[in-house]
Amino acid sequence: MRKLLLLRPDPGLSISAARAREMRLEVVTCPLFRVEPVAWQAPDPEEYDALLLTSANAARHGGTGLAALRRLPVHAVGGATADAARTAGFEIASVGTGDVVDLLASLPRSLRLLHLAGEDRRPLPEDRKIDRRIVYRASEIEAPDLPPLGGFVVAVHSPRAGARLAGLADSRDRTAIAAISEAAAEAVGEDWERVAVADRPNEPSLLALAALLCHTSPPK
Repeated sequence: MRKLLLLRPDPGLSISAARAREMRLEVVTCPLFRVEPVAWQAPDPEEYDALLLTSANAARHGGTGLAALRRLPVHAVGGATADAARTAGFEIASVGTGDVVDLLASLPRSLRLLHLAGEDRRPLPEDRKIDRRIVYRASEIEAPDLPPLGGFVVAVHSPRAGARLAGLADSRDRTAIAAISEAAAEAVGEDWERVAVADRPNEPSLLALAALLCHTSPPK
C-alpha cells in the first residue's frame, strides 16, 4: 500500500490524519501553512440575517469578535465547519455538503449574509447580499520538511496548497494527486503520475479518493 501525504495546516491536519488512519492508511504529515488570527472588528449584527462560514478556521480563530455575532444563525460549508461553529456557541441554520456555491444556491437571495473568511478566499457570486470580514490567514511555513514524493499519494485540500506543492515538488512522475476540487487539481500543474478529483469538494470524498489511490501501485 502507498503512503498518504497530508499537507493541510493544523488543527485540520490532525483531524484528517486521524480519519485516514481509521481507514487503515499509512499517513505522513507535512503542513505547508500555519493558520493564525487576523485583527478585525465585528460589524453591527443588526445589519445581517445570518453568518456564512466556509471554513472551520473562521470559528476557531475569530477570537473575541465572534461574541457580538452569536445571535446570528450560521450557514456552514461542511460538517467540520458546522461543528467548529457549534463549539464557538453558534446555532446552525444549514450545512452544505458541496462547496459554497452549492450552499448559496439553497438559500433565499434576500438573505443578508456576513462571511467570516480567510485572506486566501475564492470570489463569491456578485448577485448575493454578502459582506465579508477577514478573521484569519494561512501563512506559509518557510521550509517545510517535505519528504521525497516518489511513490506517495498526496491529498491536496486547496488550490493554494496545490500551487505551493507544485513549487516544492522534487519529482512528479511516480506521485499521485488526490485533489479536493477541479481548482485544486489545476493548481498542482502537470506531469504527475495521476491527478484525480474527489466526487464532492469535501473531506470524506477526498479521503475516499486518496484511499483508492493508496491501494494502487506506482509505475516502475
